[in-house]
Amino acid sequence: MAKKELTFEEAVSKIDEIVKMLEEGDVQLDKSLSLFEEGVKLIETCGAMLTNAEQKVVHLQKVLGSADDEPKEFLFDD
Repeated sequence: MAKKELTFEEAVSKIDEIVKMLEEGDVQLDKSLSLFEEGVKLIETCGAMLTNAEQKVVHLQKVLGSADDEPKEFLFDD
């Protein structure tokens, strides 16, 4: 059975849970390392989701274009 892909919100919530468990300090070392590794993977996944969303927004802005049908790209603020 394939693993269900998490939504962005679910991934962020899971990261929050992991951080709370690690901050409490009641988790054994092996479990802490496992949780840390899972958190890093979730952060990478969230980063990829945000990049994908940004690319879609830029694409849509180009498709919509302007009154003279020239596509415009709007940069995100850093």
